Formats: sequence, structure tokens, C-alpha cells
Amino acid sequence: MTALAGDIAQPVEAATVMRLLPTRPRLLALGEPTHGDDVLLELRNDLFRQLVEQEGYRTIAIESDCLMGLVVDDHVTSGTGVLDDVVERGFSHEWGAFPGNRDLVRWMRAYNDGRPAAEQVRFAGFDGPLEITGAASPRQALTALHAHLAARVDAALLPCTAETLDGLLGADDRWTDPAAMRDPSRSVGRTPDAVALRLLADDLVALLDAQAPRLQASSAPEDRDRALLYGRTATGLLRYHSWMADTSPGRLAWLLGVRDSMMAANLLALADRGPTLVSAHNGHLQRDQSTMRMGGGPVEWWSAGAIVSARLGEQYAFLATALGTIGHRGVGAPPPDTLEGLLYALPQERGLVDARRLAAALADATPAPRVSPWYGYSPLDPASVAGTDGIAFVKDAGRGQALPHGDATA
Repeated sequence: MTALAGDIAQPVEAATVMRLLPTRPRLLALGEPTHGDDVLLELRNDLFRQLVEQEGYRTIAIESDCLMGLVVDDHVTSGTGVLDDVVERGFSHEWGAFPGNRDLVRWMRAYNDGRPAAEQVRFAGFDGPLEITGAASPRQALTALHAHLAARVDAALLPCTAETLDGLLGADDRWTDPAAMRDPSRSVGRTPDAVALRLLADDLVALLDAQAPRLQASSAPEDRDRALLYGRTATGLLRYHSWMADTSPGRLAWLLGVRDSMMAANLLALADRGPTLVSAHNGHLQRDQSTMRMGGGPVEWWSAGAIVSARLGEQYAFLATALGTIGHRGVGAPPPDTLEGLLYALPQERGLVDARRLAAALADATPAPRVSPWYGYSPLDPASVAGTDGIAFVKDAGRGQALPHGDATA
């Protein structure tokens, strides 16, 4: 296979990224092929700092629990809390322990210190309150949404009382039973209480919409944004729990699709607020249809990136990240006939590759797919190159930490 020209890779910098794109997108996403690696997080942090300072991006969204992320946002905008506690309570999947995430929060707080609110950079989690082993109780989102409305609209319009919600929700641990992921009969998602909660959540969200003029006059924009977030999260969680209780062949595809749909809805809301940078696994950001082997067969669904791209067009941009080695995980130098092997042969330790130039260079010979010896790393599919706006390549990684929950694409 023909080697790539050495000048195909440029420095991974804000100016280089902008030259790849037809316009400054409202959502600019940087994917990663594995979670938690220090080198990849350092690359992300360096690039995001430049994009904030030079290109005016004002939100950084991370693949983490959207409700927990409110703790981090409060800290970086107002200084609430201390760093150790904030990263422990503000990131899901135990990702607050990763030095790169702590460094990002520390920098955001320092950047915002003394700046007016309009110039501050905000933090957001955009994943649902979900783990590979299950999903959270909808209690936090539902009760917060109800409280927001109860404080601002006529009580006669509320579809239920807070006490009714509490009784239907019951104990939180019945929602979070990890056995329900593999055994639908253990899920409470289609019990009479859960069905009633889905109807009430739908009515609460409808009331939020119907009372928009009153709420706009009586609520700060920040409060309205959070109420909408609570509504999206409550309805999404209840839908997810419902499909956990399903026994049809489409169960897993629905679960994966609901999760990415929740991600997409949160990203679209952030894009409405202003220019946003996004960090997540390549698999959640790609434009192509996602495929995974689960439950004995292939499962297909559309990722958050694919959904957002369909809505925003050129206002969504996706840079995938590829890497060569992860020494401590047994991922050695890639075979030369793979996409990563071609990139590994370039002289740069890291670089940004124009996807159009790369696709043209590969037109006569499609690279072989790389097979990873470690489940936590997902090589790029050579066929997906055309669906990216660029590829950031890192020759050697491997200073990261173990995935706390054993999920390659969480």
C-alpha cells in the first residue's frame, strides 16, 4: 500500500482545525478511541483551550452524566465547592479521577475567575444518567421538574402532587438493579407505577411548553435551561427503563438508540445556547450507523453524532482520533496495511489529517481493518474516514488509567 505524504498531517491546533471546515460549527466534536488515556486527554485539553480563547467557544460538553455535570458547571462559573469534591460528584463513570479531566475543570475555573457571565466558559455533561449496567432512578429529574413548575404556575394545572410522584417512584434501588440489564423481568420499567410516571412526565413537559410565556417572564434563563434538561432526562430515563423491561429482539437496539438520542437532545440544546465543544468516544460522535455485537448478534443504531449531523448539517463537525500504540494495554505498533499503520508511518508524533485528502489517498486501496487485542480500544473503521471532517492522530499513548466500569464506549 502506498505511503502517505508527510505533509498530510498538520499541527493539532485551533487554526488548523478551522481551515478544515467550511464554517465555524455550532457543535465541534473531538472523538477518542479509548477512555481515560492521559495523552489523549492532554491533546483534547490543549485544543479546547485554544478553541475557547481564539474561536469563541463557550461550552465544553463531556460524555458524562448531564445532571452530575451541573455540579461542575456551578464550580467553574461561580467557584462553588472544592475541586476534589466537585470532580468526584460532577463526573459519572468515576472519570473525575482522570488527571486530564481534573486539569480541564481547574483550567475552566481559572479562565472564568473575574470574567462576566457572558464571557465565561460553561461545562456540561451530555450523557444520560446511565451506566453499562443500568440506569438511574428518574427521581432527581422528575422531582426537580415538578418543583420548578410548582413554584411558578397555578397548582390546579399540575398533573399531580409531589407526594404522588414520591409514592410512584418508590425506593431508588428498585430502578438501579444491575441484574435488569440482562434479565428484563428484573426491570420495573413497565410496572403500573412506571407507566403512570411516563404519563405524568409527559404532562409535566407539556406544561413546561404550554406555560413558556409565563415561565420566561418569571424565571432566569439558567433556571429555564435546567428545567428543560430535567424534562428531557426524566422522559428519556423512563423510556430507557421501559425498554429494559422489554423481551423483544429489538430490546438492545432500543436501549442503545435511546441513550444516543438522549445525548443528541442534550447536544442540540447546548448548540442553541451557543458554540459548543464536545468530547466523547468516537462511536458516539460518528456520522455512520453504529454496530456492536451484543447478546449473541449484531446490533445497529444511530449515534448522537449521526442524529445531530442530520439536524445541523455543516453546523456539526466531527474530528475522530486515532492512535498507534497503548503500551500498558498490549496494543503494539499497528500493522502497516491498516489505517493506523499508515498514520503511524508518518514522521509526526501527533498531527491533524484532512479527511478529504486522506480519503483521496486511499481511493485505490482500502486499508485492512485493525483488530485490537484489548477490548477498551476501538480502532477506526477505514470505511468511516469520509464521514469525518478530520482525524487527529497520536502515535504513542498509554499513560492512562483503567476503565472503572469495563465499558469500552461508555
